[in-house]
Formats: sequence, C-alpha cells, structure tokens
Amino acid sequence: MRILRLKDLPDNESGHFLAGVVPGEFLYRGAITYKKPNERTHTKPGDADYHVHEDSEVFIILQGKARMELNGAMYPLKTGDIFVVEPGEDHHLISDAEEPCVSLWCHAGPNRHKDQLEN
Repeated sequence: MRILRLKDLPDNESGHFLAGVVPGEFLYRGAITYKKPNERTHTKPGDADYHVHEDSEVFIILQGKARMELNGAMYPLKTGDIFVVEPGEDHHLISDAEEPCVSLWCHAGPNRHKDQLEN
C-alpha cells in the first residue's frame, strides 16, 4: 500500500501517467465511478467480503472524501489522493457520508486493453 498526492506523480510524457508508480506498460482496465454516501465497493449481498487482485490497483480521489479499508485498517482519503493497492491486499473504498467521492480506478499490466488490439 502507498498513498501519494497528484503532485507526487512522475512527469511522464510517454507511456501512461502512472509509469514508475505501478508496474506494467499499459493501463488496461479502469473507470470513473460516482459513489453514494457511505457506499462500499466490492460488497454484494451473499458474496464473500474479500477482494484482492494479482496486480496493483490504483484509486485516485477526483472529488470528495473516502476511506480505504485495507486488510482491516482504515485510511482517510481526500480530493487529490492516490491510493495504490498492492497485489494480494484486501481492499474496499468507502465513500464519505457528507462529501461522497468521485474516483478513478485503474490497473496497469504488460498488455493493452483488448479493445485496443486489432482484430
């Protein structure tokens, strides 16, 4: 786990903007998400309450506040924070009750997204 600020990112002019922060030559999966107050990611009724990846996942708080629940510990986040979840870390982003978050999440890896490949 690492927490950075936008100003801490390397000044990359090629590759992707998280090069040097997470391994992988390409961003291959991600989205901007709008969370309801107190909404907790990766939580569905009836599912196991455990969420990990084999690669790193990055959450960038674009607006509002949140908490990252990581392996049972809570980390407060605000606009401009970047939270890097390392492989194997159980994680859930929880949107703030008063200032719900808008976040960007993404993964980086060795290959382009399948939609960027020629058929």
